[in-house]
Amino acid sequence: MRLTREGKLIKITRGLYEDDPEVNPSYLAIQIYNPSYLSFDYALYIYNLIPEAVYVYTSATFGKRKTKTFINRFGTYTFRDIPKAAFPYGVIAKTDGEYSYHIAAPEKALCDKLYTISPAKNMKEFEYLLFEDLRIDEEDFWSLNKDDIQFVSPLYHSTNLDFLTKLLNPRQLYHPGPETRAGCSQSAAWMECHRQTGNGACGENTHVQAFRLA
Repeated sequence: MRLTREGKLIKITRGLYEDDPEVNPSYLAIQIYNPSYLSFDYALYIYNLIPEAVYVYTSATFGKRKTKTFINRFGTYTFRDIPKAAFPYGVIAKTDGEYSYHIAAPEKALCDKLYTISPAKNMKEFEYLLFEDLRIDEEDFWSLNKDDIQFVSPLYHSTNLDFLTKLLNPRQLYHPGPETRAGCSQSAAWMECHRQTGNGACGENTHVQAFRLA
């Protein structure tokens, strides 16, 4: 194509081109493969739940049965399945100028990640997986919205997610999460009004709003 040879268009994947070489590459993930939203390691890194930088744009989808990988000038994009029943919840739709993209809430990103990992055999092994293998920050972990996690985790039918729910229950007394986030209810907020600012709290950023796929 002449416009690509002239550098006016940049090929993203077959039939899809971008004209802005400075675009944030994460914005392109949903254009490459849809339905999808940014999650797993990339989202955990964005929320500072893991210490390592992540340079692959990892996204969740459903019904594809195998991981899809796309590589272009903007980076590497991967898409892997989670259960269809869990897919619609805990996902935030954001806009930046003319670009729109979807990203998991921190609680959903953690659930998605744990779903993809071989199941732990017991709680001790699960805690090691969570805090040593994944290196999830413990302070940030206990500040997550536990009601949201307990709402969505049964939808995965996953041993790791069962362990996650059991880990949260006995310690809620010692690691209490906020009952509400600036006036929003817990699980209901996830499904209906989960407006968030960049730090994960409910706020007035009108460019960020929750959605539930039909």
